[in-house]
Amino acid sequence: MEIITTHNKTDLDAFASMVAAQKIYPMALPVFSGKHSPNVEEFISLHKDVLNFYTVRDIDLSRVSRVIIVDTKNPRRLDRLADALSKPGVEIHIYDHHPWVSGDLHGDLEVVEMVGATTTLLIEKIRRQGVPITALEATILALGIYEDTGSLTFTSTTARDVLAVAFLLEKGANLGVVAGFLGQPFTQEQKNLLKKLLLSADHHRVNGFNILIYNAEAPEFIIGLDILTHTLSKIEQPDAIFTVVKMEDRVYVVGRSNVSQVNVGEILACLGGGGHEGAASAALKGTEISEVMEKLLAVVREKVHPPLTCRGIMSSPVKTVGPNTPISEAGQVMLRYGHSGLPVVREKQLLGVISRRDVEKAIHHGLGHAPVKGFMTNRVISAHPDMPVAEIRELMIEHDIGRVPVVEGGFLVGIVSRSDVLQTVHGKMPSRYQVIYSSPLPAHPVNLKGFLDAFLTPFIRELLYKSGELGNKLGCQVYAAGGVVRDILLKAENLDVDLVVEGDGIALAYSLGEFYGVRVRAHRQFGTAQLIFSEDFKVDVATARVEYYEYPAALPKVESSSLHQDLYRRDFTVNAMAMSLDEGRFGDLIDFFGGRQDLQDGQIRVLYNLSFIEDPTRILRAVRFEQRYNFSIESQTLRFLKEAVDQQVLKMVSWERIWEELKHILAEPRSGEMLARLDNLQVWPFIFPEVSYREVEPALKNIGYSLEKLQEWDIYVPSKRWLCYLIAVMHRLDPGTARIICERYHFKKRLTDNVVASITGYPAILSGVKDTYNRENVGELAKLILEIPRESYPLLIALTDGEKMRDRLRCLLEFVLKSRPSIDGKFIKSLGCRPGPIFRRTIDAVWQARLEGSVKSREDEEAFVRQYLNQ
Repeated sequence: MEIITTHNKTDLDAFASMVAAQKIYPMALPVFSGKHSPNVEEFISLHKDVLNFYTVRDIDLSRVSRVIIVDTKNPRRLDRLADALSKPGVEIHIYDHHPWVSGDLHGDLEVVEMVGATTTLLIEKIRRQGVPITALEATILALGIYEDTGSLTFTSTTARDVLAVAFLLEKGANLGVVAGFLGQPFTQEQKNLLKKLLLSADHHRVNGFNILIYNAEAPEFIIGLDILTHTLSKIEQPDAIFTVVKMEDRVYVVGRSNVSQVNVGEILACLGGGGHEGAASAALKGTEISEVMEKLLAVVREKVHPPLTCRGIMSSPVKTVGPNTPISEAGQVMLRYGHSGLPVVREKQLLGVISRRDVEKAIHHGLGHAPVKGFMTNRVISAHPDMPVAEIRELMIEHDIGRVPVVEGGFLVGIVSRSDVLQTVHGKMPSRYQVIYSSPLPAHPVNLKGFLDAFLTPFIRELLYKSGELGNKLGCQVYAAGGVVRDILLKAENLDVDLVVEGDGIALAYSLGEFYGVRVRAHRQFGTAQLIFSEDFKVDVATARVEYYEYPAALPKVESSSLHQDLYRRDFTVNAMAMSLDEGRFGDLIDFFGGRQDLQDGQIRVLYNLSFIEDPTRILRAVRFEQRYNFSIESQTLRFLKEAVDQQVLKMVSWERIWEELKHILAEPRSGEMLARLDNLQVWPFIFPEVSYREVEPALKNIGYSLEKLQEWDIYVPSKRWLCYLIAVMHRLDPGTARIICERYHFKKRLTDNVVASITGYPAILSGVKDTYNRENVGELAKLILEIPRESYPLLIALTDGEKMRDRLRCLLEFVLKSRPSIDGKFIKSLGCRPGPIFRRTIDAVWQARLEGSVKSREDEEAFVRQYLNQ
C-alpha cells in the first residue's frame, strides 16, 4: 500500500500538495495525520463528494510499503503516521520547501527546494510528466500557493511559484474561489487571540533593527497563528516579528522578517523549528512560555547580523568643488561624472551642497562666472558613517534629497546617493550608462596562444611576448586589446597593435622603445604613448583608463582605471576584448562584455545606451564594421543609432573627426556597401549635405568593379582607394561646391585641386571616348587624361557604358601609361634643382611632349628637361 500524508494542523499548501502528489502517484491513498486548519476543513466539507481522503484510523499501517510526505520532513509533525516510517522496507519520498534542520527525516527520493510553496514543486513534476489536471484540481493547487506566498507577496515567493500559478490559470483555476477561501474573516477565537497579542507587544532594538515579540496563552489550539502573525506584521511594520503562544501542551512560535539581516528560519531552527529566511515556525512541548521568550530573545541577539551602514555603501573619495569654484566649472564636473549635486568643501570641511538645479538657474541668468558659495545650500543634511541604511533612506524621504554627505569628525569622508540606497533593496540599479551586454569571465578562460602563429607575423608575435616580459619587470599587467584580438578570433591578419597596461603605460613604452631602438611619442595628459617603428607601423600603448565626455561629442577626459573600465569605454563589444601578455597566462582571453559571442553571432553591439551620444563618430564605425565583416548591427544598438541620428548628434562633431572616420570607410574594400548603408540610415546628409546619394549611387556601386578592371588590365591601380571613392561622391558637383566641401573638411590644397580637376576633366574625356574616338584625337584625349589624377581612372570606367567603350578607354589609358617618361626626380635633382612642385611639373611636361610625339627617346627627354628648366 502507498499513502500520501502531510503534517498535522494541515494548511492549504499541505492539502494542495497532497492533491498534487496523488496526480503523480495515482495508486497512493491520501491520509491526514491529524487536524486541519479551518480553511481546509471548510473546503473539504464543501467538496467531500468529489474528494476522497482518509484518516489514520482508516488504514492498516502494517501494509504500508511507500509513504509520500509533503510539506514537512519533521517526524514529530506526523503524529501516529511516524510509526509507519520506522518499519523496515518502507520507501519514503519527500517533497518539501522548508530548509533541512537536525532531526529531519531522510528518504529514498528527496525533492527539497527553497520555493514559496511545496505545491510548486509538485506542479513542476506534473508539467514535466504531462499529467492532466481538472479545473477543480487547478483551483486547489492555486489555493496552496496563494496561501503560503501571501498571494505571491511574501519575500519567500520565487519566480517558479509565479510560473506555477500561470500554468494553473491556463488549466482553469478559479481565482474567485481562491479569494473567497483566503479572504475569510477571523473566527471569534482568532480575534480574541489577536487582541491578547496586540496588548503584549515587546519592542527590542537589536543591532539597529526593530524587533517585535508578542506572547499570549490559549486554553485550546487555535489554527491560524501564521495568519495572525502576518496581520500583526502589516499593522506594526517592524523589521521582524515573533509571536509566542502557548496552546494546550505546546508553545508555538511563528516568525516573519522583512529584512535579510534577520533570518527567522535560522533563529527558529535553534528552537527546533524551521522555515525560510522570511517565514518560519517552531513548536516546543513540555516548556513554559517565559522560558521560550527568554531563549528566543537570546537567539535573536546572537543571530541578528549588524545592519548595513553608510560606510558600506558610500562612495569615497568624493568629487567636490571649493567655495570659489565658478558655477560653470561646477556644472561641467556634474556633467562629466553624471552627478546631480556636489559637496562644497574647504580643506575637507563640508560647507554646503550645490545642486544641478542651482547651477542651471545661475547659468540661465548669466552667472556662470560666479562662485558656487553664493548659490550653495548651507543647511546640509548629513549622516555619520555608522548610520544604518534604513535611517538614511528615511532622511532622503523626509527631506526629499537625493545625495547625503557622510561626515566624520567634521570632515567629509563619503557620499550616499539614492541609487546607492536603492541597490541595497533591488540590487544593481540602471544608471544613465546602461550596459547593453555583460558576460562573466569563465572559470577556465579561452587561450589564444595557439592562434598567434597562424595569424600574426613573427615580428608581431615577438613584440607581444617582449611587452609581457618587460611589463613583468616593471610590475605591470600588459594586455593586447581591441582590433588585434578581434581579428585573431576572426582568423584575419591585423597589424594594428594596441597595448593596455595596468600600471605605468608610458614607462612600458619607453622600455620597449629602448629595446627596439625606436622613437617614443608620449602624451602624459592621457597616459598614452606611441612607438613609431616606421611611417606605416606604429604601436599604441595606454595606461588602463576610463574616459568621461564632458558633453556630447567632446574629446574625452582621462583618469586612471582598471582594465574592465578601459574596455568599457570602447565602441563595440567586438573591440572590447583583451588578451593577457603576462608570462604566466599569456594568451588568456579577457571578454567582459560578450564580444566573442557577438563575433560568432555576427553582431555589432555597443556597450551602453549613450555610446552614440557621447561619440557620434561611432555611428560611422558601426556601419564600417558591420559591412566589413558582413555582420548586422544588433537590434537594440540599431535603435540607439537611429535615435542618435534623429537627434542630429553628428552636427556636434568637428568636420575633421568626421573625415577621419569617413576616410577609413572610403579606403575599405566594401566602401560602396558602406556608403549605401549610411544613406539607408539617413546619415548621408550629415557627411555630404550638398550631394544627392541617388545621383551618385550608380557610380559608387561600380567603383569596386572599376578597380578590379584596372588590375585586370595591368594598368595603374591607385594606392589611395579612398580618393577614388571621394571623387566619385563629388563627381556631379560644380567646382565651387566641391571646393566648399573640401574646405569644410580642411583638405590640403593639392587634394582639393585633384578633386576639382577630376570633376571638371572627366566629362570631356568620356565624351571623346564615346563620340570622337580615333587615331587622330587619341593624343588630345591623352593630354586630358594627364590633367586629372590617376585616382579618377575608376570613375571613368564606372561611367563608361558597354564593352566597346570600356575597350576604347583601356587602349587610351595604356597609351598614356606607355608614354610615361623614363626620367625621374633623381635626374632633375642632379641638375641642381631642389625637390618641390617643380619636379612634378617637369615630369608632366615631358609626358605631354611624349604624347605629342616631340620627345621619343631618353636623350630627347634629358634635352627637353634642361631646356624646360632654363626657361
